[in-house]
Amino acid sequence: MTKMLNVGMIGCGFMGRTHSNAYRKVAHFFDVPYRPVLKVVCGLEEAEAKAFADLWGYESSTTDWRQVVERGDIDIVDICVPNDLHAEIAVAAAEAGKAILCEKPLALSLAEADRALAAVEKARVPVQIGFMRRYDPAYAAAKKRIEAGEIGAPFIFKAIGRDPEPPPPSYFEAGLEATIFLDSSIHEFDLARWLMGDEVAEVHAFAAGLGAAEYAGLDPVDAGVVNLRFSRGGIGNVESFRHAGYGYDIRTEIVGSRGTIQVGYLRQTQQVVLSAAGAAYDVVDHWLVRFADAYLAEMRDFVETLRTGREPRVTGADGRQALAISLAAQRSCREARPIAVAP
Repeated sequence: MTKMLNVGMIGCGFMGRTHSNAYRKVAHFFDVPYRPVLKVVCGLEEAEAKAFADLWGYESSTTDWRQVVERGDIDIVDICVPNDLHAEIAVAAAEAGKAILCEKPLALSLAEADRALAAVEKARVPVQIGFMRRYDPAYAAAKKRIEAGEIGAPFIFKAIGRDPEPPPPSYFEAGLEATIFLDSSIHEFDLARWLMGDEVAEVHAFAAGLGAAEYAGLDPVDAGVVNLRFSRGGIGNVESFRHAGYGYDIRTEIVGSRGTIQVGYLRQTQQVVLSAAGAAYDVVDHWLVRFADAYLAEMRDFVETLRTGREPRVTGADGRQALAISLAAQRSCREARPIAVAP
């Protein structure tokens, strides 16, 4: 018999929609013994939550996330709310015995992260952090090639993460801790640990802002560069930029002792238009386009984790360490000096 896994979604924003879409595809288009069922969704406003439930097929809605966590029929608590609520909800979900899928970051401080992980360990429930890039086919293939020794010992990591435009001013006005290192670069920091098979020991971060008038008085940082030193001697560099304009540009390079792997693409289709005005081709314009397959693979794998009882492939500890690197980068930028990453 197929077992149903009842999903309680907390959050009606972009990530809530993205996760809901992936759950539905897993349930309807793949032969899996455990099928996610969209049971209840929580939103800030009653009308918003109701509309979201109707759109995605949730059986009910609420404006109180505690009602989701406390329901006895919920198997999965999926956390897609602002960053400052992640740890609090994760603790409550663990204490209620629920499996947890939490979008990054796990918390806003290491103390909060440790509290959440202590609750998870005590309750012996699975928690997976939403670093979906690990599930992207190109990144997953690169990881296998590195582990197979095709490029020898990896010793340089380089990553570029450029968004076509920043979030709207309201995103920063809401106090969502949308600093570039915590909100954007954290994905590259996770990839650095994962692909290099090593921990980041020290960072030296630099940041700048274009000074766009509409963001005056908010977070002026829309460009960041972070140099990395790994514990076994490797080095790296992460660039993040919010105003690329031309498209969504995610690229990574891992240099090894016997070769190099490059991951990422900008061109969406293999088509170039030649005219009197010059040559042109289309580009990836949104992260949901670039990582659509990754989100689907992430949800399938999470369901498989619950079916088999194995440890999640992206653990709470992974979330903590990526957070530690992000916080060290923020401190390095403030203090204009290298900062050791907290263990």
